[in-house]
Amino acid sequence: MESPFRTRVKICCISSVDEARLASQLGADALGLVGRMPSGPGVVADDIAAQIVKATPPPIATFMLTSETNLAAIIAHQQRVGANTIQLVDAVPPDTYAQLHKALPAIKVVQVIHVIDERNLDEALEAVQYGVDALLLDSGNPNLAVKELGGTGRVHNWQVSRKIVEHSGVPVFLAGGLKPDNVREAIDSVQPFGLDICSGVRTNGKLDAQKLEAFMKTIK
Repeated sequence: MESPFRTRVKICCISSVDEARLASQLGADALGLVGRMPSGPGVVADDIAAQIVKATPPPIATFMLTSETNLAAIIAHQQRVGANTIQLVDAVPPDTYAQLHKALPAIKVVQVIHVIDERNLDEALEAVQYGVDALLLDSGNPNLAVKELGGTGRVHNWQVSRKIVEHSGVPVFLAGGLKPDNVREAIDSVQPFGLDICSGVRTNGKLDAQKLEAFMKTIK
C-alpha cells in the first residue's frame, strides 16, 4: 500500500496535452495550468487549458492558476477551463473560500501564500480558518507595482514555510526555485505535503523529460 507520507508532486506551467502526458507518465500527481497573470512564465490560453483538463485522467489533479480576485470572475474562469482545483495566486476577501465551495461544491480551493517574512504565517492561518482546502507557499511579491504572483524561480525563507506547515492543519505545497539538486533539502527543511515545480524541470521553456526524471528519482 502507498505510504501516506509520500511527497506529492505538482508540475506547473503545463502548456500542451503532450506536456501533460509526459508529466503524468513520469509520476506527477497534479498539473498546473497558468491563467492570465500580471507577470511570470507559463501562461496558457483557457481553451488549451480546457483541452488539457479533458485529456487528464483521474486521479491526477488539474490546478487552474487564476489571478482573479472577484468571486464571479474566479467562477467564470473555472467554468471555462473545467479544472478540479482552483489555485488563487493573489489575496482574496476571507469569505471567498466559502462562497466558492457553495457555488462549486466539487472543486477544491488552494490559496497561494507568497512567503516574504513571519507575517505570512498569520495570512496562511487566516486562509485555513476561513476554509481553504490547501495552501501553496511560493516566492512571489504581491506588493510590487507589477505584482509577482509566482513563477520567479527563486527560493524563499524555508524556516517560515516550515512554521506554516507545522501550524496549518491542511495540506501545504512548497514552490519556488525547486530543482533536482535542492529538493531533498527542501523536503527535509519544510516537510511539505507536496512540491510544485515549473522552471526547474524545463529547458528553453519546454518540459524536459531528463530533468523531470532526475527530480522524481531524487524525491523517491
